[in-house]
Amino acid sequence: MSKLRILYAATEINPFLQTTKVAEFLRRLPQGMQEMGMEIRIFVPRFGIINERKNRLHEVVRLSGINIAVGEDEKPLIIKVASIPNAKLQVYFIDNEDYFHRKSVLVDKNDKFHSDNDERAIFFCKGVLETVKKLGWAPDIVHCNDWMTGLIPMYLKTTYKKDPIFKDAKSVFTIYNNEFDHKFDGDIIEKAKMLDIEDDMLAALKSADFGGFIKVGMEYADSVVKSDEDFSDNLNTLFTEYSEKKQIGQVGADENLLTSYYALYNELAS
Repeated sequence: MSKLRILYAATEINPFLQTTKVAEFLRRLPQGMQEMGMEIRIFVPRFGIINERKNRLHEVVRLSGINIAVGEDEKPLIIKVASIPNAKLQVYFIDNEDYFHRKSVLVDKNDKFHSDNDERAIFFCKGVLETVKKLGWAPDIVHCNDWMTGLIPMYLKTTYKKDPIFKDAKSVFTIYNNEFDHKFDGDIIEKAKMLDIEDDMLAALKSADFGGFIKVGMEYADSVVKSDEDFSDNLNTLFTEYSEKKQIGQVGADENLLTSYYALYNELAS
């Protein structure tokens, strides 16, 4: 079997940033897959609390300079890269001055949810796919982690489905217990749209909340996985709704984690 190419998109990764279990998962799984012979690329947002000097981030000029549309606005995309110490893994950071230079992640110093987190998520999802296109690296599996990556499976099935880089890619969406109560203002569907996307394809996003991003991810992903956490009744209900349509599983954080994902990736790619 040829070497599978796995693209990881997530909100955070150790050792650069850790606020939830996502960071630990992203630190362990890609390295494990690389050691099992897979080729890996990792993308996360360059949140402003990540220390660039300490973590040796540097801009990749040849990948930067694309403009990403979020609704009627276009924002310049900056790509930075750093290596994980003691691992042969590079991490690509999606950056933009307006969205990612504040010294916080999803909430401000008063614990108030950033009102533009929807736009930041949309910019991140579009930015990942445009950067991978520019890299010319065709992934077999795109593994999306947490709500902020929820639009990527939908973009793969619509705007990018005929693109030579993504035409054979399958997507996995892992959901974590990172629920929030905030409802976004403005026309989130207009902001999220790209080519070949009709309003009804984004119907689940009309709720303009955490559940909207999760529903879109589940609707379009080829496989949906639940992290090994306790979930709220609301999230469990979402899973029940989608479990009949999708291959939904729960992969525990035990010694079978790597072999379980290795098998899932190969099954999807075959």
